[in-house]
Amino acid sequence: MTTSSKLLWVLHGPNLNLLGTREPEVYGSTRLDEIDSGLARLCAEHGYRCESFQSNHEGALVDRVQQAREREVAFIVLNPAAFTHTSVALRDALAAVAVPFIEVHLSNIHRREAFRRRSYFSDLAVGVVAGLGPIGYRLAMQAAIESLRGSAAGAAPAAAEAAHAPRRAPRG
Repeated sequence: MTTSSKLLWVLHGPNLNLLGTREPEVYGSTRLDEIDSGLARLCAEHGYRCESFQSNHEGALVDRVQQAREREVAFIVLNPAAFTHTSVALRDALAAVAVPFIEVHLSNIHRREAFRRRSYFSDLAVGVVAGLGPIGYRLAMQAAIESLRGSAAGAAPAAAEAAHAPRRAPRG
């Protein structure tokens, strides 16, 4: 697969469709469409295709993840939002398709309520970006692109290694 044909996904969990108006003191004033269009431009600048998807429904996100292998998705940037702390189903789907992904959170989940500090995804993720606001998405996508470029160059980037590393159970 050539670089220009590689597909990268951005998946957004529940309530992220409200970005820009929902608790701007926590999540900022940037709208989801602004984040998505910026990521699409970044990917295009580097010769990749980018598709974004948001759902408030766990099953819709699971269905989407299950399509990743068939659609030949090279990398996923994922903000599971509230599903971070609850969704075994989404975790299992990501483990099943084994497409490398980076977990993103606009806020620093470790500085918030205790129940938000547990992620069902972090131990499967290539990396985690939290607390940097919308730029966190951009940094995650840049890391995904760099990882894929490393793979294309024959290097053994951390992301490729992590995608094939043994899976650990989440810690409680």
